[in-house]
Amino acid sequence: MDQLTDEEKKKILESSPRGTWAILAIYAVLFVAGWLYFWFGLYIPRGLTH
Repeated sequence: MDQLTDEEKKKILESSPRGTWAILAIYAVLFVAGWLYFWFGLYIPRGLTH
């Protein structure tokens, strides 16, 4: 297995966690979509409750 050079290690450690941001973005979109479904698909059509 190839060993990383010091320059490659430094580049990896200083880079942003793109995979983590991608997972968080997907989670946020799914969360908002679910919330909108519950709000407009379930709560609003049932009307006011007293």
